[in-house]
Amino acid sequence: MERFCFLRDASDFLGMCYYLPSKMSLSLYLVFLVFELHCASLKNSEGSSTCHFPQQNATLYKMSSINADFAFNLYRNFTVEIPDRNIFFSPVSISASLAMLSLGAFSSTQTQILESLGFNLTDTPMTEIQQGFQHLICSLNFPKKDLELRMGNALFIGKQFKLLAQFLDDVKSLYETEVFSTDFSNVSAAQQDINTYVEKQTKRKDVGLIQDLKPNTVMILVNYINFQAQWENPFAPSKTEEGSSFLVDKTTMVKVPMMHQTEQYYHLVDTELNCTVLQMDYTKNALALFVLPNKGHMERVEWAMSSKTLKKWNHLLQKGWIDLFVPKFSISASYDLGSILPNMGIQDVFAENADFPGLTENSGLKLSRAAHKAVLHIGEMGTEEETVPEVKFLDQPKITLHPIIQFDRSFILLILEKSTRSILFLGKVVDPTEV
Repeated sequence: MERFCFLRDASDFLGMCYYLPSKMSLSLYLVFLVFELHCASLKNSEGSSTCHFPQQNATLYKMSSINADFAFNLYRNFTVEIPDRNIFFSPVSISASLAMLSLGAFSSTQTQILESLGFNLTDTPMTEIQQGFQHLICSLNFPKKDLELRMGNALFIGKQFKLLAQFLDDVKSLYETEVFSTDFSNVSAAQQDINTYVEKQTKRKDVGLIQDLKPNTVMILVNYINFQAQWENPFAPSKTEEGSSFLVDKTTMVKVPMMHQTEQYYHLVDTELNCTVLQMDYTKNALALFVLPNKGHMERVEWAMSSKTLKKWNHLLQKGWIDLFVPKFSISASYDLGSILPNMGIQDVFAENADFPGLTENSGLKLSRAAHKAVLHIGEMGTEEETVPEVKFLDQPKITLHPIIQFDRSFILLILEKSTRSILFLGKVVDPTEV
């Protein structure tokens, strides 16, 4: 049995120690974050820099809890912006991209970004924050057996501009970012170059990410995450029940394939928040938390989610036999972060007074577009694109009286990476049939 913990500081635990049980499925995730800026710069760089782990400091131990609280804060803003709809995004990729953007920002523009991410600039020096994200990215990209995980960035810069050398060095060494000189006056060619790059990095899982590129665009930041992992114990396809009912709301019911398995899992019933929490682990270095609020209590759970909530759940998790029912589904979500981030305090980056003197010598630079797209598939064994060896499933013992946990109504989903204690993905499944 493995233990998975979130560190708060060098001498203490945040308390989020997840015990990895057995059993369950496989998933594929692709996430893209696109920042599009008007009025920028240039530098042509080939290849990515070698990643070096920074010296340990206190910020590194606080990153997981800080990033977790930012993730839940962003999630709540999504629920306000798009109520009663599916939500799915990558908190860690958004955090890292915003932190990277802060490298070139000064004054209130920089302060708003970092404080909205959850950092206290009085207590935490800018250098430590950047080292923290450097360590995070290095750790996520470090090769792991049986887990495909890669996060990266690319900057496409108008060829008539020139970025400051220090900024180029920093984004390469801290964020493993590739920088390309791009002719945005040729809109179709620029769009094709960017989309070709994204398709290559994501193994053609996303085609045509950039659409309707504007001729006055001079800088685009693309962030992507590839994540593929297999459940430690896959579901038996023969036990998937086609046409099972899933309650979308009080009056709407949809039919979904429902995977089924009887096994021991760590789970809990939170009587204070009126929800059930199930932990399911992947074969290596990742796990999933499924949160099922009681009927009528989704909003209460959503507004209570925090790093402290995860700590509390850790103390309540107990292993036991359950009959588990999980829908087989795909979910896709796209967002304009430009309508969300200002509500979280990140306002100057979109305004005329945006201050980016550390990025380029040119004035008047501001963030004009921030788009985020995420796609998720959960199935019995894995992705349809991957050949899976034949697996023989033993009949489960005919034991009755097992508690039943059935995800047949709206639930919250978290995917976590173990070595960094990071929330890779966070979402809510309201309608698993929604395209």
